[in-house]
Amino acid sequence: MRLLHTSDWHLGRSFHGVGMLDAQRSFIDQLVSCVGSEAVDVVLIAGDVYDRALPGLDVVKLLDEALVRITQAGASVVLTSGNHDSATRLGFASRLMEQGGVHLRTRIEDLDVPVLLPAGTSEGSGHVAIYGIPYLEPRLVAERLGVETASHFAVTKEATDRIRRDVERRRESGPVHPVVLAHTFASGGITSDSERDLSIGGLGAVPLDLFEDFTYTALGHLHGRQELAPNVRYSGSPLAYSFSEAKHRKGAWLVELDNAGMCEVREVLWEAPRSLAVLRGTLSELLESRDHGWAESSFCQITLTDAQRPAQAMEQLRTRFPDTLVLTFDPQGAAAQEKSTYSSRLAAAADDLDVCCGFLEHVRGRGPEGTEEAALREALEAVRLEEAEL
Repeated sequence: MRLLHTSDWHLGRSFHGVGMLDAQRSFIDQLVSCVGSEAVDVVLIAGDVYDRALPGLDVVKLLDEALVRITQAGASVVLTSGNHDSATRLGFASRLMEQGGVHLRTRIEDLDVPVLLPAGTSEGSGHVAIYGIPYLEPRLVAERLGVETASHFAVTKEATDRIRRDVERRRESGPVHPVVLAHTFASGGITSDSERDLSIGGLGAVPLDLFEDFTYTALGHLHGRQELAPNVRYSGSPLAYSFSEAKHRKGAWLVELDNAGMCEVREVLWEAPRSLAVLRGTLSELLESRDHGWAESSFCQITLTDAQRPAQAMEQLRTRFPDTLVLTFDPQGAAAQEKSTYSSRLAAAADDLDVCCGFLEHVRGRGPEGTEEAALREALEAVRLEEAEL
């Protein structure tokens, strides 16, 4: 049996104000193609299917089309809800959708209700049992799960304990190979900027050994594809959702289970419609250097290091890098310069013109140019004459 482990689709998300539905359609095209070419039996989606609890109509339509295309290509789908999803809305019509091969696991009541599939064609090969653990917000589910401590560890342990008990019961009738989807932060995972914190201070991390005795655990939440153990992995998001993911190789895990429940895992890579570039340097370096030619068609995050903040920096950068989305400033030598506070500069100002010039330097990193200083001087003189006539 072949499983394709994905997660964190975040359908409907934008990237620094740029809509991503077309890029997400491109990913779905690649996924459907992979289902056919690799003879995938089940596509796993480990939470954060949508980017928000109330997705737009075009976003819901995109998921609907994706599920139809995946099942038409010959695979079933098992998905859980993440911290970005509304579990209730995502789980709507779950019993009806199950008849079409789409299995939703968004309710606490279904934690130990697996999707049962034959592990092989030979007699005695048993079943693959796929369980889904949706995102469990401790404060909301601890009482319903019967745990005293409202922590990510406590609620996740109870969920995995329920799954283990069900596996043990089913093994009385034959071999069972448990596969678990879980949307959580497991210890040892590497984060990026585009994930929403599950807790404060890292207390949301759950220990890896909660999943160690399952055949395979398909994790969701972290956006970097990574292996925590041979049988415990994050697939990561299919697209980069922050510039901190610029160096990620986006993809999924193709998991092949044999009749004995042994699994072989290999990577599947998705091609990104647009690359990301994180650039740093002076304005002249960035505009003139041939080394940055590759970034001209990328989404760019640029840090300028000019000692004085250049005028119309964004406009100038976009003449070469039209899709510059983020611009920050880190002046060369700024850390070594002794910086006075804004209030102390105001106190030392000789006149009103000094106050205005100091304000400009404070808010934009450089003082007024000649024409700007002349305009300020003229405006202040007009005010002075007006006050003199009163």
